[in-house]
Amino acid sequence: MTQETLALHHGYDKRAFGTMSVPIYQTTAYDFETAEHAANLFALKELGPIYTRLNNPTTDILEARIAALENGEAAIATASGQAAIFCAIANLAAVGDTIIVAKKVYGGSTTLLTHTLKRFGIKAKVFESDHADDLEALIDENTKAIFFEALSNPQIAIPNIEKIVAIAQKYNIISVCDNTVATPILFQPLNHGVDVSVHSASKYICGQGSALGGLVVEAKGLNAKLIGNPRYPHFNEPDESYHGLVYAQLPFPIFSLRIRLSLIRDIGATISPYNSWLLIQGLETLSLRIKEHSRNAYKVASFLKSHPKVKHVSYPALESDALHGRAKQYFKDGMTSGLLSFEVEGLEFAKHILNTTKLFSVVVNIGDSKSIITHPASTTHQQLSRDELERSGIKEGMIRLSVGLENADDLIEDLKVALG
Repeated sequence: MTQETLALHHGYDKRAFGTMSVPIYQTTAYDFETAEHAANLFALKELGPIYTRLNNPTTDILEARIAALENGEAAIATASGQAAIFCAIANLAAVGDTIIVAKKVYGGSTTLLTHTLKRFGIKAKVFESDHADDLEALIDENTKAIFFEALSNPQIAIPNIEKIVAIAQKYNIISVCDNTVATPILFQPLNHGVDVSVHSASKYICGQGSALGGLVVEAKGLNAKLIGNPRYPHFNEPDESYHGLVYAQLPFPIFSLRIRLSLIRDIGATISPYNSWLLIQGLETLSLRIKEHSRNAYKVASFLKSHPKVKHVSYPALESDALHGRAKQYFKDGMTSGLLSFEVEGLEFAKHILNTTKLFSVVVNIGDSKSIITHPASTTHQQLSRDELERSGIKEGMIRLSVGLENADDLIEDLKVALG
Protein backbone atom coordinates (compact mmCIF):
# COMPACT_ATOMS: atom_id res chain seq x y z
CA MET A 1 0.00 0.00 0.00
CA THR A 2 1.02 3.60 -0.52
CA GLN A 3 2.02 5.90 2.35
CA GLU A 4 -1.23 7.87 2.10
CA THR A 5 -3.28 4.70 2.67
CA LEU A 6 -0.99 3.30 5.36
CA ALA A 7 -1.26 6.56 7.32
CA LEU A 8 -5.03 6.18 7.46
CA HIS A 9 -5.47 2.46 8.06
CA HIS A 10 -2.34 0.61 9.12
CA GLY A 11 -2.23 -1.04 12.54
CA TYR A 12 -5.90 -0.59 13.48
CA ASP A 13 -8.71 -3.09 12.97
CA LYS A 14 -11.95 -1.13 13.35
CA ARG A 15 -13.91 -4.38 13.49
CA ALA A 16 -12.92 -4.73 17.15
CA PHE A 17 -15.21 -1.88 18.28
CA GLY A 18 -16.56 -0.42 15.06
CA THR A 19 -15.04 3.00 15.73
CA MET A 20 -13.66 4.90 12.75
CA SER A 21 -11.38 6.91 15.03
CA VAL A 22 -8.68 5.00 16.89
CA PRO A 23 -9.73 4.69 20.56
CA ILE A 24 -7.72 6.39 23.30
CA TYR A 25 -6.75 3.79 25.88
CA GLN A 26 -6.37 6.30 28.71
CA THR A 27 -5.21 3.85 31.35
CA THR A 28 -2.09 3.12 33.34
CA ALA A 29 -2.68 -0.57 33.99
CA TYR A 30 -4.40 -3.66 32.56
CA ASP A 31 -6.32 -6.61 33.99
CA PHE A 32 -4.32 -9.76 33.31
CA GLU A 33 -7.27 -11.94 34.47
CA THR A 34 -5.02 -14.83 35.52
CA ALA A 35 -1.68 -15.15 37.27
CA GLU A 36 -0.46 -17.37 34.44
CA HIS A 37 -1.23 -14.78 31.76
CA ALA A 38 0.52 -12.07 33.78
CA ALA A 39 3.61 -14.24 34.20
CA ASN A 40 3.67 -15.09 30.48
CA LEU A 41 3.52 -11.43 29.51
CA PHE A 42 6.43 -10.51 31.74
CA ALA A 43 8.43 -13.51 30.50
CA LEU A 44 7.72 -12.56 26.85
CA LYS A 45 6.00 -15.88 26.24
CA GLU A 46 2.95 -13.87 25.19
CA LEU A 47 2.76 -10.31 23.85
CA GLY A 48 0.28 -7.73 25.06
CA PRO A 49 -0.20 -4.63 27.23
CA ILE A 50 1.54 -4.78 30.60
CA TYR A 51 1.68 -1.21 31.91
CA THR A 52 1.40 2.03 29.94
CA ARG A 53 4.95 2.99 30.87
CA LEU A 54 5.93 0.03 28.64
CA ASN A 55 3.17 -0.22 26.06
CA ASN A 56 -0.37 0.89 25.34
CA PRO A 57 -2.87 -0.12 22.61
CA THR A 58 -3.21 3.44 21.25
CA THR A 59 0.54 3.91 21.22
CA ASP A 60 0.93 0.50 19.54
CA ILE A 61 -1.02 1.84 16.55
CA LEU A 62 1.11 4.99 16.34
CA GLU A 63 4.26 2.84 16.42
CA ALA A 64 2.95 0.47 13.76
CA ARG A 65 2.01 3.35 11.45
CA ILE A 66 5.30 5.23 11.65
CA ALA A 67 7.18 1.96 11.09
CA ALA A 68 5.09 1.34 7.97
CA LEU A 69 5.58 4.90 6.67
CA GLU A 70 9.35 4.62 7.15
CA ASN A 71 9.35 1.10 5.68
CA GLY A 72 10.89 -0.10 8.94
CA GLU A 73 10.63 -3.24 11.02
CA ALA A 74 9.37 -1.76 14.29
CA ALA A 75 9.10 1.51 16.19
CA ILE A 76 9.05 2.88 19.73
CA ALA A 77 7.22 6.04 20.78
CA THR A 78 8.74 8.26 23.46
CA ALA A 79 7.75 11.33 25.48
CA SER A 80 9.58 13.76 23.15
CA GLY A 81 12.01 13.96 20.26
CA GLN A 82 14.90 14.48 22.68
CA ALA A 83 13.85 11.31 24.50
CA ALA A 84 13.84 9.46 21.17
CA ILE A 85 17.41 10.54 20.42
CA PHE A 86 18.55 9.67 23.93
CA CYS A 87 16.96 6.21 23.73
CA ALA A 88 18.46 5.48 20.32
CA ILE A 89 21.98 6.42 21.42
CA ALA A 90 21.77 4.98 24.96
CA ASN A 91 20.61 1.73 23.39
CA LEU A 92 23.99 1.51 21.64
CA ALA A 93 26.61 3.27 23.78
CA ALA A 94 27.77 3.09 27.39
CA VAL A 95 30.60 4.34 29.60
CA GLY A 96 33.87 4.47 27.65
CA ASP A 97 32.19 4.43 24.24
CA THR A 98 32.22 7.12 21.58
CA ILE A 99 29.62 8.41 19.16
CA ILE A 100 30.15 10.55 16.07
CA VAL A 101 27.79 13.48 15.57
CA ALA A 102 27.29 15.77 12.58
CA LYS A 103 28.19 19.42 13.12
CA LYS A 104 24.95 20.58 11.56
CA VAL A 105 22.22 19.35 13.89
CA TYR A 106 19.61 20.94 16.12
CA GLY A 107 21.11 22.77 19.11
CA GLY A 108 19.31 20.58 21.63
CA SER A 109 20.75 17.49 19.94
CA THR A 110 24.23 19.02 20.10
CA THR A 111 24.01 19.68 23.84
CA LEU A 112 22.48 16.27 24.58
CA LEU A 113 25.01 14.30 22.55
CA THR A 114 28.18 16.30 23.18
CA HIS A 115 27.63 17.63 26.71
CA THR A 116 24.98 15.75 28.70
CA LEU A 117 26.07 12.29 27.55
CA LYS A 118 29.63 13.19 28.46
CA ARG A 119 28.53 12.97 32.11
CA PHE A 120 27.40 9.40 31.38
CA GLY A 121 30.89 8.57 30.15
CA ILE A 122 30.00 8.68 26.44
CA LYS A 123 32.32 10.84 24.34
CA ALA A 124 31.14 12.57 21.17
CA LYS A 125 33.29 13.37 18.16
CA VAL A 126 32.03 15.85 15.58
CA PHE A 127 32.24 15.46 11.79
CA GLU A 128 31.49 17.64 8.79
CA SER A 129 28.39 15.99 7.36
CA ASP A 130 28.25 18.10 4.18
CA HIS A 131 31.01 15.98 2.65
CA ALA A 132 31.86 13.42 5.40
CA ASP A 133 35.50 13.38 4.28
CA ASP A 134 36.64 13.46 7.92
CA LEU A 135 34.25 10.78 9.19
CA GLU A 136 36.27 7.61 8.67
CA ALA A 137 39.31 8.94 10.51
CA LEU A 138 37.20 9.51 13.64
CA ILE A 139 36.17 5.87 13.98
CA ASP A 140 37.82 3.64 16.57
CA GLU A 141 37.03 0.34 18.29
CA ASN A 142 34.74 2.11 20.77
CA THR A 143 32.57 3.89 18.17
CA LYS A 144 28.95 2.83 18.60
CA ALA A 145 26.86 5.25 16.52
CA ILE A 146 26.97 7.86 13.76
CA PHE A 147 24.26 10.53 14.13
CA PHE A 148 23.12 13.09 11.54
CA GLU A 149 20.00 14.89 10.31
CA ALA A 150 18.45 14.31 6.89
CA LEU A 151 17.67 18.03 6.68
CA SER A 152 19.57 19.96 9.32
CA ASN A 153 17.83 22.45 11.58
CA PRO A 154 18.32 25.41 11.15
CA GLN A 155 20.96 25.32 8.39
CA ILE A 156 18.68 23.35 6.03
CA ALA A 157 21.70 21.40 4.82
CA ILE A 158 21.59 17.93 3.27
CA PRO A 159 24.47 15.64 4.30
CA ASN A 160 26.35 13.23 2.08
CA ILE A 161 24.03 10.43 3.15
CA GLU A 162 25.38 7.88 0.70
CA LYS A 163 28.93 8.28 1.99
CA ILE A 164 27.92 8.30 5.66
CA VAL A 165 25.96 5.08 5.23
CA ALA A 166 28.77 3.40 3.29
CA ILE A 167 31.27 4.16 6.08
CA ALA A 168 28.86 2.99 8.78
CA GLN A 169 28.35 -0.28 6.91
CA LYS A 170 32.08 -0.74 6.32
CA TYR A 171 32.78 -0.64 10.07
CA ASN A 172 29.54 -2.36 11.14
CA ILE A 173 28.41 0.73 13.08
CA ILE A 174 24.78 1.70 13.57
CA SER A 175 23.78 4.89 11.73
CA VAL A 176 21.05 7.08 13.23
CA CYS A 177 19.26 9.69 11.13
CA ASP A 178 16.99 12.39 12.54
CA ASN A 179 14.23 12.61 9.93
CA THR A 180 12.08 15.20 11.73
CA VAL A 181 12.24 17.95 9.10
CA ALA A 182 11.92 15.82 5.98
CA THR A 183 9.36 13.36 7.45
CA PRO A 184 8.92 9.92 5.84
CA ILE A 185 6.75 11.52 3.17
CA LEU A 186 9.72 13.33 1.59
CA PHE A 187 12.53 10.97 2.62
CA GLN A 188 12.77 7.40 3.90
CA PRO A 189 16.28 7.04 5.36
CA LEU A 190 15.91 3.30 6.00
CA ASN A 191 15.50 2.77 2.25
CA HIS A 192 18.93 4.40 1.82
CA GLY A 193 20.76 2.03 4.16
CA VAL A 194 20.34 3.96 7.42
CA ASP A 195 19.83 1.68 10.42
CA VAL A 196 17.68 3.81 12.72
CA SER A 197 15.42 6.80 12.09
CA VAL A 198 14.32 9.18 14.87
CA HIS A 199 11.67 11.90 14.92
CA SER A 200 10.47 14.73 17.03
CA ALA A 201 6.84 13.92 16.29
CA SER A 202 5.91 17.21 17.96
CA LYS A 203 6.76 18.92 14.67
CA TYR A 204 5.32 18.04 11.24
CA ILE A 205 3.84 14.71 12.31
CA CYS A 206 1.69 16.49 14.90
CA GLY A 207 1.14 19.45 12.59
CA GLN A 208 -0.51 21.88 14.99
CA GLY A 209 1.93 22.19 17.88
CA SER A 210 -0.47 20.48 20.27
CA ALA A 211 1.45 17.42 21.50
CA LEU A 212 4.96 16.36 22.46
CA GLY A 213 6.22 13.01 21.24
CA GLY A 214 9.21 11.19 19.80
CA LEU A 215 9.64 8.14 17.60
CA VAL A 216 12.46 5.65 17.01
CA VAL A 217 12.21 3.37 13.96
CA GLU A 218 14.53 0.46 13.23
CA ALA A 219 15.33 -0.81 9.75
CA LYS A 220 14.27 -4.18 8.49
CA GLY A 221 17.03 -6.71 9.03
CA LEU A 222 18.76 -4.71 11.77
CA ASN A 223 18.90 -7.85 13.92
CA ALA A 224 21.50 -9.28 11.56
CA LYS A 225 23.77 -6.27 12.13
CA LEU A 226 23.48 -6.52 15.92
CA ILE A 227 23.64 -10.28 16.45
CA GLY A 228 27.24 -11.39 16.94
CA ASN A 229 28.56 -7.84 16.45
CA PRO A 230 31.39 -7.27 18.98
CA ARG A 231 30.58 -3.54 19.08
CA TYR A 232 27.27 -4.34 20.77
CA PRO A 233 27.87 -7.05 23.39
CA HIS A 234 24.80 -6.03 25.41
CA PHE A 235 22.56 -7.45 22.69
CA ASN A 236 24.46 -10.73 22.70
CA GLU A 237 25.12 -11.35 26.39
CA PRO A 238 22.70 -12.08 29.26
CA ASP A 239 20.87 -9.04 30.61
CA GLU A 240 21.10 -9.35 34.38
CA SER A 241 18.23 -6.89 34.85
CA TYR A 242 15.89 -9.24 32.95
CA HIS A 243 16.72 -12.69 34.37
CA GLY A 244 19.58 -13.29 31.97
CA LEU A 245 17.57 -12.53 28.85
CA VAL A 246 19.71 -12.58 25.68
CA TYR A 247 18.16 -10.27 23.09
CA ALA A 248 20.00 -11.90 20.21
CA GLN A 249 18.12 -15.13 20.89
CA LEU A 250 14.65 -13.59 20.57
CA PRO A 251 12.48 -13.73 17.42
CA PHE A 252 11.63 -10.01 17.65
CA PRO A 253 13.17 -6.74 16.40
CA ILE A 254 15.71 -6.54 19.21
CA PHE A 255 16.78 -2.90 18.88
CA SER A 256 13.25 -1.66 19.60
CA LEU A 257 12.59 -4.37 22.16
CA ARG A 258 15.62 -3.40 24.23
CA ILE A 259 14.55 0.26 24.24
CA ARG A 260 11.16 -0.83 25.57
CA LEU A 261 12.34 -3.38 28.13
CA SER A 262 15.39 -1.50 29.38
CA LEU A 263 15.32 2.22 28.70
CA ILE A 264 11.60 3.05 28.66
CA ARG A 265 11.03 0.65 31.54
CA ASP A 266 13.73 2.17 33.73
CA ILE A 267 13.82 5.83 32.66
CA GLY A 268 10.08 6.21 32.02
CA ALA A 269 10.24 8.66 29.09
CA THR A 270 6.82 7.40 28.05
CA ILE A 271 4.40 9.10 25.69
CA SER A 272 0.86 9.58 27.00
CA PRO A 273 -1.94 7.69 25.21
CA TYR A 274 -3.68 10.99 24.46
CA ASN A 275 -0.57 12.38 22.78
CA SER A 276 -0.24 9.16 20.79
CA TRP A 277 -3.83 9.68 19.60
CA LEU A 278 -3.12 13.28 18.60
CA LEU A 279 -0.07 12.17 16.61
CA ILE A 280 -2.13 9.49 14.86
CA GLN A 281 -4.49 12.24 13.70
CA GLY A 282 -1.49 14.17 12.42
CA LEU A 283 -0.15 11.20 10.48
CA GLU A 284 -3.46 10.88 8.63
CA THR A 285 -2.96 14.24 6.89
CA LEU A 286 0.85 14.42 6.87
CA SER A 287 1.25 13.60 3.18
CA LEU A 288 -1.05 16.49 2.20
CA ARG A 289 0.36 19.00 4.65
CA ILE A 290 4.06 18.44 3.99
CA LYS A 291 3.54 19.01 0.27
CA GLU A 292 1.67 22.26 0.89
CA HIS A 293 4.30 23.38 3.42
CA SER A 294 6.94 22.71 0.76
CA ARG A 295 5.09 24.59 -1.97
CA ASN A 296 4.58 27.61 0.28
CA ALA A 297 8.20 27.56 1.45
CA TYR A 298 9.43 27.45 -2.15
CA LYS A 299 7.47 30.61 -2.95
CA VAL A 300 8.70 32.39 0.17
CA ALA A 301 12.30 31.30 -0.44
CA SER A 302 12.11 32.56 -4.03
CA PHE A 303 10.93 35.95 -2.80
CA LEU A 304 13.70 36.17 -0.18
CA LYS A 305 16.31 35.14 -2.73
CA SER A 306 15.48 38.19 -4.83
CA HIS A 307 15.31 40.70 -1.96
CA PRO A 308 18.26 43.17 -1.82
CA LYS A 309 18.47 43.09 2.00
CA VAL A 310 18.77 39.29 2.16
CA LYS A 311 22.37 38.10 2.00
CA HIS A 312 21.73 34.39 1.64
CA VAL A 313 18.86 31.88 1.54
CA SER A 314 19.17 28.20 2.48
CA TYR A 315 16.45 26.13 0.86
CA PRO A 316 17.67 23.18 -1.24
CA ALA A 317 14.49 22.99 -3.30
CA LEU A 318 15.60 26.24 -4.99
CA GLU A 319 17.35 25.53 -8.26
CA SER A 320 20.06 28.04 -7.30
CA ASP A 321 20.83 26.35 -3.97
CA ALA A 322 24.20 24.59 -3.77
CA LEU A 323 22.46 21.47 -2.41
CA HIS A 324 19.71 21.35 -5.03
CA GLY A 325 21.28 18.28 -6.63
CA ARG A 326 21.08 16.38 -3.35
CA ALA A 327 17.50 17.49 -2.86
CA LYS A 328 16.60 15.93 -6.20
CA GLN A 329 18.69 12.84 -5.39
CA TYR A 330 17.19 12.06 -1.99
CA PHE A 331 13.85 13.81 -1.53
CA LYS A 332 10.50 13.18 -3.17
CA ASP A 333 10.09 15.51 -6.15
CA GLY A 334 12.99 17.58 -4.77
CA MET A 335 10.73 19.04 -2.04
CA THR A 336 12.43 19.98 1.22
CA SER A 337 9.60 20.76 3.68
CA GLY A 338 8.49 24.11 5.07
CA LEU A 339 11.72 24.92 6.89
CA LEU A 340 14.12 27.49 5.47
CA SER A 341 16.66 29.96 6.76
CA PHE A 342 17.99 33.25 5.47
CA GLU A 343 20.68 35.69 6.53
CA VAL A 344 20.49 39.45 6.91
CA GLU A 345 23.03 42.04 8.00
CA GLY A 346 23.57 41.75 11.74
CA LEU A 347 21.73 40.91 14.94
CA GLU A 348 19.77 44.16 15.28
CA PHE A 349 18.21 43.93 11.83
CA ALA A 350 17.33 40.29 12.45
CA LYS A 351 15.59 41.30 15.68
CA HIS A 352 13.74 44.08 13.85
CA ILE A 353 12.36 41.57 11.35
CA LEU A 354 11.17 39.23 14.11
CA ASN A 355 9.54 42.10 15.98
CA THR A 356 7.81 43.48 12.89
CA THR A 357 6.18 40.42 11.31
CA LYS A 358 2.48 39.93 12.01
CA LEU A 359 1.61 36.55 10.49
CA PHE A 360 4.89 34.92 11.49
CA SER A 361 4.84 34.25 15.24
CA VAL A 362 8.09 34.36 17.24
CA VAL A 363 8.07 30.73 18.36
CA VAL A 364 10.81 28.07 18.57
CA ASN A 365 8.69 25.15 17.36
CA ILE A 366 8.59 24.05 13.71
CA GLY A 367 6.11 22.13 11.58
CA ASP A 368 3.04 23.99 12.84
CA SER A 369 0.17 24.81 10.49
CA LYS A 370 0.83 28.45 11.41
CA SER A 371 4.02 30.17 10.25
CA ILE A 372 6.86 30.68 12.73
CA ILE A 373 9.95 32.90 12.79
CA THR A 374 12.99 32.27 15.00
CA HIS A 375 16.44 33.71 15.62
CA PRO A 376 18.44 30.50 16.28
CA ALA A 377 21.63 32.06 17.68
CA SER A 378 19.74 33.66 20.59
CA THR A 379 17.12 30.93 21.20
CA THR A 380 17.31 27.32 20.01
CA HIS A 381 21.12 27.40 19.78
CA GLN A 382 21.79 29.99 22.49
CA GLN A 383 23.40 27.37 24.73
CA LEU A 384 26.17 26.78 22.19
CA SER A 385 29.48 28.57 22.53
CA ARG A 386 30.59 31.07 19.89
CA ASP A 387 32.94 28.44 18.44
CA GLU A 388 30.17 25.85 18.33
CA LEU A 389 27.87 28.31 16.59
CA GLU A 390 30.57 29.08 14.03
CA ARG A 391 31.26 25.38 13.40
CA SER A 392 27.54 24.75 13.02
CA GLY A 393 27.17 27.52 10.45
CA ILE A 394 24.82 29.61 12.58
CA LYS A 395 25.45 33.34 12.22
CA GLU A 396 23.96 36.16 14.26
CA GLY A 397 22.07 37.42 11.21
CA MET A 398 20.44 34.04 10.50
CA ILE A 399 16.65 33.80 10.70
CA ARG A 400 14.77 30.50 10.51
CA LEU A 401 11.27 30.28 9.08
CA SER A 402 8.82 27.43 9.50
CA VAL A 403 6.45 28.24 6.68
CA GLY A 404 2.90 27.25 7.51
CA LEU A 405 -0.30 26.66 5.57
CA GLU A 406 -1.44 30.25 5.13
CA ASN A 407 -1.61 31.69 1.63
CA ALA A 408 1.98 32.20 0.47
CA ASP A 409 1.21 35.64 -0.92
CA ASP A 410 0.10 36.84 2.53
CA LEU A 411 3.30 35.49 4.09
CA ILE A 412 5.44 37.20 1.45
CA GLU A 413 3.67 40.50 2.05
CA ASP A 414 4.31 40.15 5.81
CA LEU A 415 8.04 39.61 5.19
CA LYS A 416 8.17 42.40 2.63
CA VAL A 417 6.93 44.91 5.21
CA ALA A 418 9.33 43.57 7.89
CA LEU A 419 12.35 43.74 5.56
CA GLY A 420 11.47 47.34 4.63
